[in-house]
Amino acid sequence: MSERPDGKKAQDSTGLGHEVASEAARKLRAEKKSGQSAWVGLDMMGLIGWSVVVPTLLGAALGIWLDDRHPGTHSWTLSLMGLGLVIGCLNAWQWVSRENTEMSDDDNDDE
Repeated sequence: MSERPDGKKAQDSTGLGHEVASEAARKLRAEKKSGQSAWVGLDMMGLIGWSVVVPTLLGAALGIWLDDRHPGTHSWTLSLMGLGLVIGCLNAWQWVSRENTEMSDDDNDDE
């Protein structure tokens, strides 16, 4: 809610201000409860990134090794790098989904 020039508070007809305020309060409670700071978000992004990069690079490395040992008409490197990328993305999606479920469970516990 904001103040008008005459000193009275303006009424929010959409309820958006109330919704934003309750969401901000929920996030602050979650931070206090878990003792986590804003750096945790950056940690999560890094973790998700590595969970995609590592399987992709392992697939590429295995593919290069197979291409050297068993050359053929198709590229093992490209195939296994693509497979590693898919596995990494599924891994990241599962991890984010699990974190989202835990956050929604914590929100339900707070209410």
